Amino acid sequence: MSDDPPRVVHYVGFRDDRYWSAFRVFGGPRVIHRRWDARARRDIGEDDVVIFAEGDETQPLARWNGDDLDEALL
Repeated sequence: MSDDPPRVVHYVGFRDDRYWSAFRVFGGPRVIHRRWDARARRDIGEDDVVIFAEGDETQPLARWNGDDLDEALL
């Protein structure tokens, strides 16, 4: 068994049916970030997978942090 933390799947900015398309391709997210903000960027680990509804990690960060949904709390 590896001592490495598990790889986490993050979804960023999904608000419509694209969520289900991504879910079919990548599986369910561990964390859903409602927007690309400082909190989302800070929570993403080196080996994590990040799926964006629009854009990529080079887009500007939101001015305010949004609340996130964690699979463990649902």
